[in-house]
Amino acid sequence: MAQKYRIYINEKVLLITSVQPNHPENFQKLDNQFFDFKTIYAQVTNQHKYKRFFILCDDAKAFLKKVVKTAFVIEASGGLVKNSAGDYLFIYRNDKWDLPKGKLEKGEKKKEGGVREVEEECGITVSKAGKKIISTYHTYISKGEIVLKKTYWYSMKYKGSEKLKPQLEEGITDVQWFNKSHMDEIKSNTFPSIMDVLEKVDLLKDTAKPLKG
Repeated sequence: MAQKYRIYINEKVLLITSVQPNHPENFQKLDNQFFDFKTIYAQVTNQHKYKRFFILCDDAKAFLKKVVKTAFVIEASGGLVKNSAGDYLFIYRNDKWDLPKGKLEKGEKKKEGGVREVEEECGITVSKAGKKIISTYHTYISKGEIVLKKTYWYSMKYKGSEKLKPQLEEGITDVQWFNKSHMDEIKSNTFPSIMDVLEKVDLLKDTAKPLKG
């Protein structure tokens, strides 16, 4: 079975895969002998011709683990919440639609952290937390250091009627329920990692379309 993992580096994506991607001419292939994340980060950010990169390896999961071990990792957790009407909960932050999430506290379990973040950021009480959907990876610079953020995403259910309340102190300006038929509105203004979550639960079709150049 093919294994594929995506790491988002600024506006670019690194695909760690056990099979060659579709349209490989639109990707820059990187050498799989380097496990050091800082080296990989530099290779991706210094290359201006391509926006997509891939590393081909026999065991993509094992390779990803080795890469993560060489990085400064911050763990976060969040949720895709579905209510009784079949709608999904989204927050609006930094001028984009997003899913509620946040950094795990010291000693906090991943699923419990995801529930806490949803409740804090949206002002509701989660009725049930289900299985993990996916883990996503993206990078950013903090105090001059490259950070790899790993976010654990869980399916959640909500059966109440509480009024949604955005956590303004976290930069959240709106919280809304969206029907499955309105996912195109989310897709047009969200982050690639969020599209990965929605793709995993079949709310979006495969978003990894080839890019030119």
